[in-house]
Amino acid sequence: MRNHTVTNFILLGLSNDPQLKVVIFIFLFLTYILSVTGNLTIISLTFIDSRLKTAMYFFLQNFSFLEISFTSACIPSYLYNISTGDRTITYDNCAIQIFFIDLFAVTEFFLLATMSYDRYIAICKPLHYVTIMNNKVCRRLILCCWTAGLLIILPPLSLGLSLEFCDSNVIDHFACDASPLLKISCSETWLIEQVVMVCAVLTFITTLVCVVLSYVYIIKTILRFSSAQQRKKAFSTCSSHMTVVSITYGSCIFIYIKPSPKESVSINKGVTVLTSSISPMLNPFIYTLRNKQVKQAFNDSIKRIALLLKK
Repeated sequence: MRNHTVTNFILLGLSNDPQLKVVIFIFLFLTYILSVTGNLTIISLTFIDSRLKTAMYFFLQNFSFLEISFTSACIPSYLYNISTGDRTITYDNCAIQIFFIDLFAVTEFFLLATMSYDRYIAICKPLHYVTIMNNKVCRRLILCCWTAGLLIILPPLSLGLSLEFCDSNVIDHFACDASPLLKISCSETWLIEQVVMVCAVLTFITTLVCVVLSYVYIIKTILRFSSAQQRKKAFSTCSSHMTVVSITYGSCIFIYIKPSPKESVSINKGVTVLTSSISPMLNPFIYTLRNKQVKQAFNDSIKRIALLLKK
């Protein structure tokens, strides 16, 4: 984002009301602490418990890392802005923030698609699951997710570095985001807007097709099970992932189905709060509340800690 006069941007945030700012700060601070604590707990459990060494939990471990990274890319800086009253962000920091927010977000979509494929193999080809989803394959799939995320964001980011900002430096958001930045640029933005749209649609459609196809085969396989207990167990295995997928893709769809252009900014802010603070907080609970192995691993860890404290 090249410029001659603008060296800092001003982030308007979510509200100018001092009392509402306090409520927003407390809310975002608590959700951030809960999301980091919850996701770190999942990462720790998958490292220390031998029962959680399967491909499913390897992907969950990486998903939790992405959730921490994504929420940490925008929430702490906004909390700092509220607490100090300093709403400015440097040009370089803004570019860095956009890079990491977009990288983590896009990579998360590809990881969700990969996790759907993992559930497809587990339910549709259970006898070959350990062979197909071995450690080498899992590591390669994770590498592919990060590579795909990087390749998707590089074209629009490269074009964005040539944008000029002459008149306004006020960003109507609580974090640096492509949409409000394009609105205040004095450069021609048609090309970059099209590239951003193509990259976003490509990511959304590609990963959604993978998710839908995986679950079509999963549901068809489950319905062929003779035992009701088997069907219930199989659906239970997928329910957590399906819930997270619904929240993630639902939020993304909601951004593009806007009631009117005037409300697009406020809706975009609201959805960003949902995806950057509430979703990372809820996901650890979604994955653990219906998962007996994770709950058992957590209980065992608590018991071990309690025994150590007694000694």
